[in-house]
Amino acid sequence: MQDALVSGWARQPHFPAEMLASLHGLNHRFLDLVGAHSQDWRVPGRLKLPGEVTAQVAPLSAAQRAAAANCPYALFDLRFDDDEHWQARLSRTAHWRIADETVIADDTADFVRLALFYAWHVASSTKLAAQLLLGMNERTAVAFRSVTLNSLQALVVSEAANLTARWCTSNAYWSALVCAASRTDAARLRRVQLFGLQLAAAAQLR
Repeated sequence: MQDALVSGWARQPHFPAEMLASLHGLNHRFLDLVGAHSQDWRVPGRLKLPGEVTAQVAPLSAAQRAAAANCPYALFDLRFDDDEHWQARLSRTAHWRIADETVIADDTADFVRLALFYAWHVASSTKLAAQLLLGMNERTAVAFRSVTLNSLQALVVSEAANLTARWCTSNAYWSALVCAASRTDAARLRRVQLFGLQLAAAAQLR
């Protein structure tokens, strides 16, 4: 029953195969980013994952990270559920400026750029995908659709400060995901994916 729910979500017609493949790739890159910056991300005020999960991601192999990334939802977040934030950011395109004085790691900037481009593509392509895959509400998706892809480049530096893990306060979810991936336990990993679907659904019902 659990496997059917996970598979059913991923097979919905508003999830084209290439869209899910791109999402899995972004999830994998996010886990790579967590592993590469496991010390940096534990600085007070910059905690992106709960507890000791940042240090637990680093030892995962590429295959284990790929398995963990194979979820029908984003493992990363850029405040996509914050309607007021994105309404303000996306309604003032004429006033955007790239903050040259702000320095962020190249791999973080690259990831945030790809995540913003993916969010724009998903919001522009399919009605429900942005809500289900990224946790956006409809108003935020409409705001993304109202801007051009090229204009998002100016947001990369400022939005990098908002990059977190999805459900970054849920130690239960992230510990279970990393543990199942590290043990190459496919059945347990599917159960964790269902847990993520439940978290995503609960967020949409708020």
